[in-house]
Amino acid sequence: MEQMNFHKQKLYALIVAAAAFISLLLPWLTAKGFGGSLNGFRGWGILTLVGVIAVGVISFMGDKTKEYDENSKKIAIGGFGVIALGALIFLLTKNSTYGGGVFGSIFKPGLGLWLSIIAGLAGLGWVMGLIKLPDNKKPPVT
Repeated sequence: MEQMNFHKQKLYALIVAAAAFISLLLPWLTAKGFGGSLNGFRGWGILTLVGVIAVGVISFMGDKTKEYDENSKKIAIGGFGVIALGALIFLLTKNSTYGGGVFGSIFKPGLGLWLSIIAGLAGLGWVMGLIKLPDNKKPPVT
């Protein structure tokens, strides 16, 4: 099997997109007192899935050993923006979609919804260069 060497920027973008995909599998809404939950594969959560797919596809396109070029960087930023936007819209429309008033107090946001928002915002920060991770390369010993 061919070894794929990814540039650090693309590798971490893929890791964050994978975390966003896993968040879609986790509960986005939990029903208090009933023990039930709903995952992110419904409603505005599908928008988050589209963002995950966009980031995944653009990370595998082109030369994987180089960082994003200008166009692919814009697409990756848009993908992470869509991940966060889908989760935020789901959160804001939770009461109107799943019942407000008496039923609004039953449905609470779940872990997957919060993880998806965090992943989208972290991915935006990473690709835009606002979040930087230190290099673990040790200087050569002379």
